Amino acid sequence: MAGKFEIYQDKAGEYRFRLKAGNGENILASEGYKDKGGAENGIASVKKNAVENDRFEIKESTSGKPYFVLKAANHQVIGQSQMYDSAASAQNGIQSVMNNAPEAAIDDQTG
Repeated sequence: MAGKFEIYQDKAGEYRFRLKAGNGENILASEGYKDKGGAENGIASVKKNAVENDRFEIKESTSGKPYFVLKAANHQVIGQSQMYDSAASAQNGIQSVMNNAPEAAIDDQTG
């Protein structure tokens, strides 16, 4: 099963998207956007930038857990991963985004 983007509204009414792998696991999440068009543009940016390995950066949380961010050409963060137990797991997450994002369908759950 292929990966997919889900667009949804959070409790504050902002639009967000998440990229799910074929197994249903969340592999990338966005910031909140004021309108759905912002989320759709964010998805387009992820699809475009996910094929560029140098657009990913592994970081460490304040609790010492590795995670990664995906940045656009202008260095703005367009998505962030979950926290991982190891840098190797975060690298596997990056590979999953690179494999899934370019061809992922969009599931608009905003009704």
